[in-house]
Amino acid sequence: MTGIGLLAGAAAPPTGAQKPRAWPPPIARAVRPYVAVEAPVVALTGARVMDGSGAPPRSGQTILIVRGRIAGVGPAGQVRIPPGARILKLDGDTVLPGLVLLHEHLFYPVGGQPPLYGEMGYSFPRLYLACGVTTARTTGSIEPYTDLELRHLINAGRIPGPDFDITGPYLEGQGAYTPQMHELTGPADATRMVNYWAQEGATSFKAYMHITRAELAAAIRAAHAHSTKITGHLCAVGFREAARLGIDDLEHGLMVDTEFDPGKRPDVCPAQALTEKTLAGMRVSGKRIQGTILALVRHHVAVTSTLPVFETFAPNRPSMRFESRALPALMPAARLAYLTTRARIAGQAHSLWPRLLKEEMRFERDFSQAGGLLLAGEDPTGYGGDLAGFGDERELELLVEAGFSPAQAVHIATYNGARYLGRLATIGTVAAGKRADLLVVRGNLGANIRAIEHPQIVFKDGVGYDSRKLIESVRGQAGWH
Repeated sequence: MTGIGLLAGAAAPPTGAQKPRAWPPPIARAVRPYVAVEAPVVALTGARVMDGSGAPPRSGQTILIVRGRIAGVGPAGQVRIPPGARILKLDGDTVLPGLVLLHEHLFYPVGGQPPLYGEMGYSFPRLYLACGVTTARTTGSIEPYTDLELRHLINAGRIPGPDFDITGPYLEGQGAYTPQMHELTGPADATRMVNYWAQEGATSFKAYMHITRAELAAAIRAAHAHSTKITGHLCAVGFREAARLGIDDLEHGLMVDTEFDPGKRPDVCPAQALTEKTLAGMRVSGKRIQGTILALVRHHVAVTSTLPVFETFAPNRPSMRFESRALPALMPAARLAYLTTRARIAGQAHSLWPRLLKEEMRFERDFSQAGGLLLAGEDPTGYGGDLAGFGDERELELLVEAGFSPAQAVHIATYNGARYLGRLATIGTVAAGKRADLLVVRGNLGANIRAIEHPQIVFKDGVGYDSRKLIESVRGQAGWH
């Protein structure tokens, strides 16, 4: 992609070729009510294609899908449609690659003190798929065995959901805020955890806030020895320190980088309020933050944008369109908890978050322009203000608000994610030979990013799922299971 430097300077990960998938993929009887299209040959005609490369959308396109793979893409008349093909006339609706999102979870806050989280093994996979997420990394696990088994059930066609890259349990140091996280006892314990969960099937790892430099270094060495990647939501360790240690990715961006805090002590996580106050007094354009950006690019460290979870902390920010679609999915108690918290935040007249959110957007734009690999996600946690799938749609809208074009936002949420995971040979763009993981949205996404809120059909392995039916199937259940 040209113009904003999303790719230059970012390290290319190993290809990591996946095994060819048989057609038709397994689909259990319980999943069939959500299948809208299942045919060995499918032609999408009259489509507006935003192919994930960063190029503007092309209208009047035909996409030919044969046995779960894209067999051809091009203008009407240039792609031959075989006799007997199932034809879907899209009349100018937009087709883009299935979203490849890199900060997702399968749990949700359920309250209590200390805070606890419940596994959303029923509702979240459905919501992710319904909103166009066909590949997702679970960036931190509360119930790792459950996450691994859910991946197995999805791959076996017994429940609907995206392809999951499963991250092992949090690699957290002393000071975890929930008893659902193991607290590391030192570098040897970090190595032990990575080795164990890599053998159990985890394909990614995540370092968390109180991990020390020594523990992080040990975890990075162990993860890389298993040819897996490690990311981090850090606090006790600053971004530049983590980059020097060899971390692959950093979650959330500038808003969690504590290296600028006055009085920051090695291996100690300062109070969040102090970090927020420090960052609110800085400018992304200043030398210190620009120096961090260049250091991350130089060490080939990706950054995962999670703008929707930050937006929930700013008074009066979440889109009413977002709320009108997401809130009905929540169980009544979770819905009430969300609305109560939003009302409290709305009364914070001197909140720093409107400014912090804008600076985070500038940081992500500057990081991309400097050649950094920017990834996309949502982090459906916090106080529960960001819900699986819907928050991913909102992420694309907020990337556009940050200054990216709709085509660039799609590029970040598809191509870049596939590249980081080493799966660009099979997913991430609309191109011949790739898996038919596609999202069909109503309207012209290139002209109005809010078209992302209108998913119609989500193709995964060439099978089209009805977005509306999947969303309706979890009405009132998210936050419960």
